[in-house]
Amino acid sequence: MSGSELAGRFFDAAIGLLERVRDEEAETITAAGTLIADTVAAEGRLFAFGAGHSSLAAQDVVYRAGGLALMNLLAVPGAVGVDVMPATLGSALERVDGLATAVLDTSPARAGDVLVIISLSGRNALPVEMALHARELGLKVIGVTSVAYGSETKSRHSSGTYLKDHCDVVLDSKIAVGDAELTLDTVSAPFAPASTVVTSALLQAVMATAAGTLADRGIEPPLLRSGNVDGGHDWNGRVFEEYADRIFYRQ
Repeated sequence: MSGSELAGRFFDAAIGLLERVRDEEAETITAAGTLIADTVAAEGRLFAFGAGHSSLAAQDVVYRAGGLALMNLLAVPGAVGVDVMPATLGSALERVDGLATAVLDTSPARAGDVLVIISLSGRNALPVEMALHARELGLKVIGVTSVAYGSETKSRHSSGTYLKDHCDVVLDSKIAVGDAELTLDTVSAPFAPASTVVTSALLQAVMATAAGTLADRGIEPPLLRSGNVDGGHDWNGRVFEEYADRIFYRQ
C-alpha cells in the first residue's frame, strides 16, 4: 500500500471519529461548555490538566488565540508532555499515588472552579486521584477520556476506578483501546494514533460552546486575540488587566 493511500486512510479514520464525537457527544459538549460559562460568570477560575501526550490537548486551550483567557494549565512536574529524560519517567509518574493531591493542594484552584482533566485511558493513579481530590476540594470536574478503557483494561488506582467515575461531565473521545487507527499485514504493530486530533477538537468545541453561552447571556467572553494581527497585543493586554486575579500563567 502506498504512503498516500495510508495517509488517506488515516484522514478517513480521524474524520470518522470527529463525526462520531460531534453527533454522539453533542449533549455532553453542551453540558461542559455551559459549566465553564457558569464558572466564568460566577467569577471562578478554569484549569486544564493532562499527563504525557494528553497534556497536548490541555496546553492547546491555554493562552491560545481565539481561546478563553481564563484557562490555566495545571502542571505536574515531569508529566507535562514528554519534557523529561528519560521520557518513560513521565509514564512512571502517572502511577505515583499522592502526586495529584500534592499538586492540587499547592495550586490556586479552589471551590467553585472548574478543572478539565484529559486522560485517554483514565486508568492511571494521577488523573483518577486528581479528579477525586478536586471534587473533595469543591471543584467541578470535566473529564475527557476514552470510555472504552473502563471496560477493556484494569484500573491502576487503588480504588479500582477510572477518571470517568469521578467527573461532573464526561466527554468520550471514542478512541479505541491502544490508540492506533491503522494496521498492515506487513507491519507488526498498529499505528497512526488519532487521540490528540480528536481530544483537541472536543475541547475546542467545548470552548466555543462556552463563549457562545456567555454571549447569549449578555456577557463578553474573555477571549484572546492573535498577537500576530494588528491590535492583538493591545486587546490581550486589556484582557490580562481585567482578569488578572484569574489568570496564573503570567505570574
